[in-house]
Amino acid sequence: METKELQKIASQVRRDILRMVCECSSGHPGGSLGCTDFVTTLYFDQMKHDPSNFTMDGINDDVFYLSNGHIAPVWYSVLARSGYFPVPELSTLRKLGTRLQGHPSTDKGLPGIRMASGSLGQGLSVAIGTAQAKKLNGDDAIVYTLHGDGELQEGQIWEAALYAAANKVDNLISTIDYNGRQIDGDLDDVLPMGNLTEKWQAFGWEVLEMDGHNIDEIKATLAKAKSLTGNGKPIMIVMKTEMGQGVDYMMGTHKWHGSTPNAEQLADALGQLEETLGDY
Repeated sequence: METKELQKIASQVRRDILRMVCECSSGHPGGSLGCTDFVTTLYFDQMKHDPSNFTMDGINDDVFYLSNGHIAPVWYSVLARSGYFPVPELSTLRKLGTRLQGHPSTDKGLPGIRMASGSLGQGLSVAIGTAQAKKLNGDDAIVYTLHGDGELQEGQIWEAALYAAANKVDNLISTIDYNGRQIDGDLDDVLPMGNLTEKWQAFGWEVLEMDGHNIDEIKATLAKAKSLTGNGKPIMIVMKTEMGQGVDYMMGTHKWHGSTPNAEQLADALGQLEETLGDY
């Protein structure tokens, strides 16, 4: 898909995110806005998937796991906009008994979701299992994951990292949302992670870096990552982003990690983003 078209979709996804969290006065807009360009490009340009024929086993389809499940709003919007479920259902975010819970869940069968996530640190382990199952089944599709940088403070991540390298899980492409902020403040103030590129390389992974707001760069980096599959190493992309990207007053701070705009703030934010596909 052309970059301009992806940018239009991303603008609408950002509008969806803001309207969703404002309507229910709950949710996580900061990281969702920061990962919008990536998730949009992944689903609309890079992944091999069929929204009209979703299956839990994902045989012969690329599979995506959102490990940092609190940014569910961006995933829900992209899933709806790409045809997994009706776009108007986005208005049900975080409402009791609906399919769009605050963190992705599988109990009500929302198409596109294959694991409940939000307990940070678990997504990589699940993805590795899926990737190994694909290898055993002769399925050459790719498994993708997305993680928050604060999530890397979980020990399970590093156990999984060691396992994937040791077992040559080379049909796995993971991405870190490296925005430098988490719920309690800056990453370096909570628990510094050091040089993430060097760290993952030391754990035996192939590591790429990219600007998470440059769609051309996202497309090129994901294409390169796919070209590196099958070479005996899992692949990690360190993606630099800005929390709250696209809304001026949400950028440059961790405040909007889990805070939602009021009606006036929503109007301000929507005024900064083009409506391109029609609001739900």
